[in-house]
Amino acid sequence: MTFDMYREIILDHYKNPRNFGKIKNANAQANKKNPLCGDEMTMDIKLSKAGKIEDIKFHGAGCSVSRAGGSILTEAIKGMSLAQMKKYTDKDFLKEMQAPITPARRKCALLALETVRAALKIKMK
Repeated sequence: MTFDMYREIILDHYKNPRNFGKIKNANAQANKKNPLCGDEMTMDIKLSKAGKIEDIKFHGAGCSVSRAGGSILTEAIKGMSLAQMKKYTDKDFLKEMQAPITPARRKCALLALETVRAALKIKMK
């Protein structure tokens, strides 16, 4: 994939975010901020009785990378169980983004995943 194709993926998710909004009856929610740049994201998650992510939406304000990250992540993890989420690493997510993320933008990209982990109370080693 060329750099332009990577950029198109990020821009598409930024301009047309998937799963953007709120869930009224969410049973897990968290809000996180990136103090370095001011990005802010809230994740609303509806878990099934079996412990699977039945629905997930995000909202907030941020740069193209953090907003695209929220969109890409929500698409990737919808339907996952809590057990699967506990094994889902930063590396797994960055691979889903299909774009080279520079060290300076890594915190922006990972804001969505950090917010989901906070909502689901998942501590990574």
